[in-house]
Amino acid sequence: MKILLQFPEGLKKEAIRYADRYRKEGHEIILSASACYGGCDLAFDEARAVGAEKIVHFGHAPFLRSTPIPVEYVEWHENVNLENIAKAAKKIKEKKLALATTVQHIHQLNEIKKIFEKEGKEVLIGKGSFTAYEGQILGCDFGAIVNNKAEAAVIVASGRFHAAGAFVEYPVYSVHPQTGETENLAKDLEKAKKIRKAAILKALEARNFGVLVSTKPGQFRLSLANEIAKKIRSHGRNAEVIVANELNAGAINNFMFDALINTACPRIADDRESYDVPVINADCVDELFKLWADLKRA
Repeated sequence: MKILLQFPEGLKKEAIRYADRYRKEGHEIILSASACYGGCDLAFDEARAVGAEKIVHFGHAPFLRSTPIPVEYVEWHENVNLENIAKAAKKIKEKKLALATTVQHIHQLNEIKKIFEKEGKEVLIGKGSFTAYEGQILGCDFGAIVNNKAEAAVIVASGRFHAAGAFVEYPVYSVHPQTGETENLAKDLEKAKKIRKAAILKALEARNFGVLVSTKPGQFRLSLANEIAKKIRSHGRNAEVIVANELNAGAINNFMFDALINTACPRIADDRESYDVPVINADCVDELFKLWADLKRA
């Protein structure tokens, strides 16, 4: 079988080892060099181009339920330092905690849960819309920590990427899986909310809008983009739909739009410094439409 192997940047160093393993099993192996941002970002174009019969996608949990080419997801698990997690649990004062982690540590979620329960915490574990597991968090899906009973959320993950996108109404703690270092991101998240609100206010006077669409399999929302563009035009503005596999800020800035509406990965809006104009995620655009309607009535 001809197989295309796809790795995120942090795992590309493992590519030769896995290619050799599959080749010894009798398969013809080709490696994808494209950037890979998650389980939603599958290399179908490359697979079609080389005639691959299957994609083996490393590092992420299953994301898409139906694919034009068979996809095998190979998760990458890393153990957390449970002793340091126990130290972190003592630092968090809230009693009702929504707990989540990334797929790298999901195999130890129950052990982590027991550590917090030993400290007298009530641990709440939910499931997102796009995640494969309960308690799993993605950069675009924080459903695992959305709970009206929670007093705080705890996200066990390296770096701040996952925790920094969790817009809930209670404190969010980021706990490093190895060191146990604990950071309350409440102030950062409040700042991010204000920045997103400011982007909407800046877009109020915009006349020309670009509506961003990515062809990445898990992000492609052309119907939504067309619907948003139609609504923008109904308010007397111009709107153009822009499509690309990887949305490059430099290329998009060359269009000279006044504002951008993003229907692709919601974390694109966090890269605001790369864009010359405000970027509003699709789930926030109704607020812009409401403000336009209020101004029209005033």
